[in-house]
Amino acid sequence: MSQGAPQPSGGGVADVAGERSAATVDLSLVEALRDGDEQAFVTLVDTHQASLRRVARLYVDNPAVVEEVVQDTWLGVIQGLWAFEGRSSLKTWIFRILINRAKTRAVREGRTVPFASLEADDRDDSEPSVNPDRFLSVDHLTEPGHWVPARHDLAPSPERRLVAQETRDRLRAAIEGLPPNQRLVLCLRDVEGWSSDEVCNALGLRETNQRVLLHRARAKVRATLASYLEGGQPG
Repeated sequence: MSQGAPQPSGGGVADVAGERSAATVDLSLVEALRDGDEQAFVTLVDTHQASLRRVARLYVDNPAVVEEVVQDTWLGVIQGLWAFEGRSSLKTWIFRILINRAKTRAVREGRTVPFASLEADDRDDSEPSVNPDRFLSVDHLTEPGHWVPARHDLAPSPERRLVAQETRDRLRAAIEGLPPNQRLVLCLRDVEGWSSDEVCNALGLRETNQRVLLHRARAKVRATLASYLEGGQPG
Protein backbone atom coordinates (compact mmCIF):
# COMPACT_ATOMS: atom_id res chain seq x y z
CA MET A 1 0.00 0.00 0.00
CA SER A 2 1.42 3.41 -0.93
CA GLN A 3 1.87 6.09 1.70
CA GLY A 4 -0.71 8.26 -0.03
CA ALA A 5 -3.45 5.64 0.11
CA PRO A 6 -6.34 6.45 2.52
CA GLN A 7 -6.23 4.60 5.79
CA PRO A 8 -9.36 3.23 7.48
CA SER A 9 -10.35 5.05 10.64
CA GLY A 10 -9.56 3.39 13.96
CA GLY A 11 -13.20 3.47 15.03
CA GLY A 12 -14.36 1.74 11.87
CA VAL A 13 -11.80 -1.02 12.22
CA ALA A 14 -12.77 -1.51 15.87
CA ASP A 15 -16.46 -1.68 14.98
CA VAL A 16 -15.88 -4.26 12.25
CA ALA A 17 -13.63 -6.29 14.54
CA GLY A 18 -16.27 -6.18 17.27
CA GLU A 19 -18.99 -7.36 14.88
CA ARG A 20 -16.80 -10.22 13.63
CA SER A 21 -15.95 -11.21 17.19
CA ALA A 22 -19.62 -11.25 18.20
CA ALA A 23 -20.51 -13.28 15.10
CA THR A 24 -17.76 -15.77 15.91
CA VAL A 25 -19.03 -16.16 19.46
CA ASP A 26 -22.58 -16.67 18.18
CA LEU A 27 -21.53 -19.36 15.71
CA SER A 28 -19.42 -21.13 18.33
CA LEU A 29 -22.39 -21.14 20.71
CA VAL A 30 -24.72 -22.40 18.00
CA GLU A 31 -22.34 -25.22 17.18
CA ALA A 32 -22.18 -26.18 20.87
CA LEU A 33 -25.97 -26.17 21.04
CA ARG A 34 -26.23 -28.31 17.93
CA ASP A 35 -23.84 -30.77 19.55
CA GLY A 36 -26.18 -31.06 22.53
CA ASP A 37 -24.03 -29.07 24.97
CA GLU A 38 -26.39 -28.65 27.93
CA GLN A 39 -24.23 -26.03 29.62
CA ALA A 40 -24.29 -23.89 26.48
CA PHE A 41 -28.08 -23.92 26.58
CA VAL A 42 -28.11 -23.05 30.30
CA THR A 43 -25.81 -20.10 29.56
CA LEU A 44 -28.09 -18.91 26.76
CA VAL A 45 -31.17 -19.12 28.99
CA ASP A 46 -29.44 -17.31 31.86
CA THR A 47 -28.40 -14.54 29.48
CA HIS A 48 -31.79 -13.86 27.91
CA GLN A 49 -34.55 -15.30 30.12
CA ALA A 50 -35.34 -12.16 32.15
CA SER A 51 -35.30 -9.93 29.07
CA LEU A 52 -37.53 -12.35 27.16
CA ARG A 53 -40.08 -12.17 29.96
CA ARG A 54 -40.04 -8.36 29.99
CA VAL A 55 -40.53 -8.14 26.24
CA ALA A 56 -43.29 -10.77 26.28
CA ARG A 57 -45.14 -8.67 28.88
CA LEU A 58 -45.37 -5.89 26.33
CA TYR A 59 -47.68 -8.16 24.34
CA VAL A 60 -49.55 -10.21 26.94
CA ASP A 61 -50.65 -9.30 30.48
CA ASN A 62 -51.18 -12.67 32.11
CA PRO A 63 -47.96 -13.83 33.88
CA ALA A 64 -48.80 -17.47 33.19
CA VAL A 65 -49.20 -16.72 29.50
CA VAL A 66 -45.90 -14.81 29.52
CA GLU A 67 -44.15 -17.92 30.86
CA GLU A 68 -45.80 -20.06 28.20
CA VAL A 69 -44.64 -17.68 25.46
CA VAL A 70 -41.07 -17.73 26.78
CA GLN A 71 -41.02 -21.51 27.06
CA ASP A 72 -42.46 -21.81 23.56
CA THR A 73 -39.72 -19.48 22.38
CA TRP A 74 -36.98 -21.71 23.77
CA LEU A 75 -38.64 -24.69 22.12
CA GLY A 76 -38.58 -22.77 18.85
CA VAL A 77 -34.90 -21.96 19.36
CA ILE A 78 -34.03 -25.63 19.87
CA GLN A 79 -36.08 -26.73 16.87
CA GLY A 80 -34.69 -24.01 14.63
CA LEU A 81 -30.98 -24.23 15.49
CA TRP A 82 -30.09 -25.99 12.25
CA ALA A 83 -31.81 -23.22 10.27
CA PHE A 84 -29.80 -20.43 11.92
CA GLU A 85 -27.42 -19.03 9.30
CA GLY A 86 -25.89 -16.11 11.19
CA ARG A 87 -27.48 -13.44 9.00
CA SER A 88 -28.44 -11.64 12.21
CA SER A 89 -27.10 -11.93 15.73
CA LEU A 90 -28.21 -14.93 17.77
CA LYS A 91 -29.88 -12.53 20.20
CA THR A 92 -31.91 -10.86 17.45
CA TRP A 93 -32.93 -14.25 16.05
CA ILE A 94 -34.14 -15.45 19.47
CA PHE A 95 -36.17 -12.30 20.07
CA ARG A 96 -37.74 -12.52 16.63
CA ILE A 97 -39.01 -15.95 17.61
CA LEU A 98 -40.34 -14.54 20.89
CA ILE A 99 -42.06 -11.58 19.24
CA ASN A 100 -43.75 -13.78 16.63
CA ARG A 101 -45.06 -16.12 19.31
CA ALA A 102 -46.08 -13.25 21.59
CA LYS A 103 -48.02 -11.59 18.75
CA THR A 104 -49.84 -14.82 17.99
CA ARG A 105 -50.72 -15.39 21.64
CA ALA A 106 -51.83 -11.77 22.08
CA VAL A 107 -54.29 -12.14 19.22
CA ARG A 108 -55.57 -15.35 20.77
CA GLU A 109 -55.98 -13.57 24.11
CA GLY A 110 -57.86 -10.74 22.41
CA ARG A 111 -55.28 -8.08 23.14
CA THR A 112 -54.21 -5.35 20.72
CA VAL A 113 -50.84 -6.30 19.27
CA PRO A 114 -48.07 -3.68 19.21
CA PHE A 115 -47.05 -2.84 15.68
CA ALA A 116 -50.20 -3.82 13.88
CA SER A 117 -48.70 -1.21 11.55
CA LEU A 118 -44.95 -0.81 11.67
CA GLU A 119 -44.87 2.48 9.86
CA ALA A 120 -44.46 5.74 11.77
CA ASP A 121 -45.39 9.17 10.53
CA ASP A 122 -42.15 11.15 10.79
CA ARG A 123 -43.60 14.56 9.99
CA ASP A 124 -43.36 15.64 13.64
CA ASP A 125 -39.74 14.54 14.09
CA SER A 126 -38.64 18.16 14.40
CA GLU A 127 -40.52 18.69 17.65
CA PRO A 128 -38.18 19.00 20.66
CA SER A 129 -37.87 16.07 23.05
CA VAL A 130 -37.65 18.52 25.96
CA ASN A 131 -39.62 21.74 26.38
CA PRO A 132 -37.29 24.69 25.57
CA ASP A 133 -38.53 26.35 28.79
CA ARG A 134 -36.51 23.75 30.69
CA PHE A 135 -33.29 25.54 29.65
CA LEU A 136 -31.78 28.87 30.64
CA SER A 137 -31.72 31.51 27.92
CA VAL A 138 -28.76 31.73 25.55
CA ASP A 139 -27.90 35.16 26.99
CA HIS A 140 -27.84 33.95 30.62
CA LEU A 141 -24.93 35.59 32.46
CA THR A 142 -23.29 32.45 33.85
CA GLU A 143 -24.86 29.31 32.35
CA PRO A 144 -26.35 30.08 28.92
CA GLY A 145 -28.39 27.23 27.51
CA HIS A 146 -28.00 25.03 30.61
CA TRP A 147 -30.82 23.22 32.43
CA VAL A 148 -32.96 25.38 34.70
CA PRO A 149 -31.87 24.46 38.26
CA ALA A 150 -34.23 22.12 40.11
CA ARG A 151 -36.28 23.80 42.82
CA HIS A 152 -36.49 20.71 45.02
CA ASP A 153 -34.50 20.05 48.17
CA LEU A 154 -32.15 17.21 47.25
CA ALA A 155 -31.01 16.50 50.84
CA PRO A 156 -31.56 12.85 51.89
CA SER A 157 -34.74 12.43 53.93
CA PRO A 158 -37.72 10.09 54.26
CA GLU A 159 -39.72 12.60 52.26
CA ARG A 160 -37.11 12.59 49.52
CA ARG A 161 -37.15 8.80 49.36
CA LEU A 162 -40.95 8.86 49.12
CA VAL A 163 -40.77 11.34 46.25
CA ALA A 164 -38.21 9.11 44.51
CA GLN A 165 -40.52 6.10 44.80
CA GLU A 166 -43.48 8.13 43.57
CA THR A 167 -41.36 9.34 40.65
CA ARG A 168 -40.51 5.76 39.71
CA ASP A 169 -44.21 4.88 39.89
CA ARG A 170 -45.04 7.84 37.66
CA LEU A 171 -42.32 6.77 35.23
CA ARG A 172 -43.76 3.27 34.97
CA ALA A 173 -47.25 4.68 34.52
CA ALA A 174 -46.03 7.10 31.84
CA ILE A 175 -44.41 4.25 29.92
CA GLU A 176 -47.52 2.07 30.28
CA GLY A 177 -49.62 4.94 28.93
CA LEU A 178 -47.68 5.16 25.67
CA PRO A 179 -49.12 3.80 22.42
CA PRO A 180 -48.06 0.16 22.06
CA ASN A 181 -45.55 0.74 19.26
CA GLN A 182 -43.85 3.62 21.10
CA ARG A 183 -43.79 1.67 24.36
CA LEU A 184 -42.15 -1.31 22.71
CA VAL A 185 -39.38 0.71 21.07
CA LEU A 186 -38.75 2.74 24.25
CA CYS A 187 -38.52 -0.38 26.41
CA LEU A 188 -36.17 -2.12 24.02
CA ARG A 189 -33.90 0.90 23.66
CA ASP A 190 -33.96 2.48 27.14
CA VAL A 191 -34.87 -0.43 29.42
CA GLU A 192 -33.25 -3.39 27.67
CA GLY A 193 -30.38 -1.32 26.29
CA TRP A 194 -30.72 -2.48 22.68
CA SER A 195 -29.02 -0.63 19.86
CA SER A 196 -31.09 0.94 17.09
CA ASP A 197 -29.89 -1.75 14.68
CA GLU A 198 -31.05 -4.51 17.02
CA VAL A 199 -34.49 -2.95 17.38
CA CYS A 200 -34.86 -2.46 13.63
CA ASN A 201 -33.76 -6.02 12.88
CA ALA A 202 -35.97 -7.62 15.52
CA LEU A 203 -39.09 -5.62 14.68
CA GLY A 204 -38.59 -5.22 10.94
CA LEU A 205 -38.55 -1.44 11.25
CA ARG A 206 -36.83 1.12 9.09
CA GLU A 207 -34.27 3.15 11.03
CA THR A 208 -36.22 6.36 10.43
CA ASN A 209 -39.40 4.90 11.90
CA GLN A 210 -37.55 3.50 14.89
CA ARG A 211 -35.99 6.90 15.56
CA VAL A 212 -39.32 8.73 15.30
CA LEU A 213 -41.12 6.30 17.61
CA LEU A 214 -38.33 6.55 20.18
CA HIS A 215 -38.25 10.34 19.96
CA ARG A 216 -41.99 10.65 20.54
CA ALA A 217 -42.00 8.13 23.39
CA ARG A 218 -39.16 9.87 25.20
CA ALA A 219 -40.78 13.26 24.72
CA LYS A 220 -44.10 12.09 26.21
CA VAL A 221 -42.45 10.44 29.20
CA ARG A 222 -40.28 13.49 29.88
CA ALA A 223 -43.29 15.80 29.66
CA THR A 224 -45.28 13.66 32.09
CA LEU A 225 -42.44 13.52 34.63
CA ALA A 226 -41.69 17.23 34.32
CA SER A 227 -45.33 18.07 34.94
CA TYR A 228 -45.44 15.81 38.01
CA LEU A 229 -42.18 17.15 39.49
CA GLU A 230 -43.39 20.71 39.05
CA GLY A 231 -46.66 19.93 40.80
CA GLY A 232 -48.83 20.20 37.70
CA GLN A 233 -50.94 17.81 35.76
CA PRO A 234 -49.73 15.96 32.64
CA GLY A 235 -50.78 17.61 29.43
